[in-house]
Amino acid sequence: MKSVKELNVYNKAEDVAVEVYKITEHLPKNELYGLTSQIRRASVSIPANIAEGFGRWHNKEYVRFLYISRGSLNEVLVYLNLIERLGYLDGNNLTEVRKLCDEVGKMINGLIKSLKERDQ
Repeated sequence: MKSVKELNVYNKAEDVAVEVYKITEHLPKNELYGLTSQIRRASVSIPANIAEGFGRWHNKEYVRFLYISRGSLNEVLVYLNLIERLGYLDGNNLTEVRKLCDEVGKMINGLIKSLKERDQ
């Protein structure tokens, strides 16, 4: 593969970030520098770390960035739960992005497993 954009996991991770940005448009303005900023930062970190790892020479380094990406994905899920619990949006509005997060998480785990197996 020549470009990270050829990776399905990268493209799906970008989709998560786009959906998060759309969701945060509906959060209260007083959360702009709080929850809105945090979840946006975490969502962008998911594809960014996949891309950074893709650009590394060694699988071990790539895997390290995938772990960071997976951590950011889990962070997004926490913020989505908080958005719901605080009553900013109901769970129905968050269902699709949660499904997308689940899909990306499985894809990241599969890529980690594949890269680790290659190194053995």
